[in-house]
Amino acid sequence: QVQLVESGGGLVQPGGSLRLSCAASGSIFSINAMAWYRQAPGKQRELVASIGSVGSTNYADSVEGRFTISRDNAKNTVYLQMNSLKPEDTAVYYCQAFVRTTEAGPTYLYWGQGTQVTVSS
Repeated sequence: QVQLVESGGGLVQPGGSLRLSCAASGSIFSINAMAWYRQAPGKQRELVASIGSVGSTNYADSVEGRFTISRDNAKNTVYLQMNSLKPEDTAVYYCQAFVRTTEAGPTYLYWGQGTQVTVSS
C-alpha cells in the first residue's frame, strides 16, 4: 500500500506565496511521473503541473511563470512553489503519483487526500 500526504495549504492574500509538499510512503520501488491537480468548487479537476522521473516539467497555461514544480527522489516528495497567487487559484490541490511497488510489477496511480488553498484579502 502507498500513501500520498499533502501539506502546506492555507489562506494567503493575493500576490502572496505558498509551498505545497506531497510525501509518498509505503511499499515503493520507484515513482515515475508526479503531478499536482486542483479542483475549485463547481469545477472539474484540472492539471496544474507535472514532473517526470528525470525532471521534465509541464504547466497549465494559467500558472506558467508563477508556479514551479520540483521533486526530491530521495525523499519520494514532490513540491509546488506557488508565487503571485490570485483569487482564481483558490481550490483543493491534489497530489498524484505513478508508483511501481516491485521491480517487475505494474505501475499504479495514487492520489493524495487534498489540501485547501484559499487566496483572499
